[in-house]
Amino acid sequence: MMRCPEFRYHAAKTVEEAASVLADHGPKAMLLAGGTDVVPNLKRRQHRPEVLVSLRRIPGFAGISIGGDGAAVIGPGTTLADLALDGRVAAEWPGLSRAVGSIASPLIRATATLGGNLCLDTRCNYYNQNYEWRQSIRFCMKAPAPHGSALTEDAGGSVCWVAPASPRCWAVSSTDGGPMLAALGATVELRSKARGKRDIAVADLYNDDGMLFLKKAPDEVVTRVRVPRAAGQKSAYWKLRRRGSFDFPVLSVAAAATFSKSGEVTDARVVLGAVASMPLVLAESASLVGKSLTDDVIAEFAGAASRHAKPMDNTDFQTAWRRKVTAEFLTGALRELRGDDPRTMGQLGRRVARGASCLG
Repeated sequence: MMRCPEFRYHAAKTVEEAASVLADHGPKAMLLAGGTDVVPNLKRRQHRPEVLVSLRRIPGFAGISIGGDGAAVIGPGTTLADLALDGRVAAEWPGLSRAVGSIASPLIRATATLGGNLCLDTRCNYYNQNYEWRQSIRFCMKAPAPHGSALTEDAGGSVCWVAPASPRCWAVSSTDGGPMLAALGATVELRSKARGKRDIAVADLYNDDGMLFLKKAPDEVVTRVRVPRAAGQKSAYWKLRRRGSFDFPVLSVAAAATFSKSGEVTDARVVLGAVASMPLVLAESASLVGKSLTDDVIAEFAGAASRHAKPMDNTDFQTAWRRKVTAEFLTGALRELRGDDPRTMGQLGRRVARGASCLG
């Protein structure tokens, strides 16, 4: 059995206390919420913190409330299960309910948190392996040799094995909550000892870098997620994975749009997940405004937007097939926005609707 490396455990009782510990210890400290991703990574020696700061005992860190303006305010410690099963969320933001309900398994969702999923580590075929496997390939720049420094006598610990000639890491973003919340125009509140409190859009939380994938500073704590309500808005989430449960996304499409009484799009955001080191907010979304989602409009959008998907050999399935299926998922998500039932869209739509594998 793999065991965690030694660390000091600090159970913070307030957000201020957690932020203070992060400020005092810098990159040697890590946050712990549900622990469903952090703990396995500790066991594989992908992380070696000296201090682990638990957020579990902070009062009010979990919970869902609906404000007077109709917006949902969600504590980052809210479990994915509680969020997925909340009737208010399912009624107003069905795409968010489906996205978080598709994560992992029921047992994991009962422990994993929304904040943890938003800050989920990027993944890669060469990174998400045990220590001995990574040692056999001389490590990589995201998970270098022990003690936090890359190997210095050869290229081993400073190379990205996905693209050896590249100076950056190409590990892929695997959050489900991030793309959907970005499509819904959600914001997160961050707090730190040095900078106090600030709010940023979820879409601005990420960097396109497999190692430095968060714009959140290391000493900042996510303290709130706010999802605005928009009259006439519809949302959808389509996810590709090998198995019908547990697996991380290999591709996801998060879409949200508001419609006029005549059926024309008045605002739209479509986000691709798991195709880069960050969720990709598609600029082509603006081209949908003022149009009805006819088959021709959807086909034109899917063809143009799918060009942003340039998958690499860093996750499951063949890259050529992943690129090809992107247009199909974009088409399905937009058809659902216009009111089509996914269960009428053939086998692919039926499997997406019930959260099953999208393979035959």
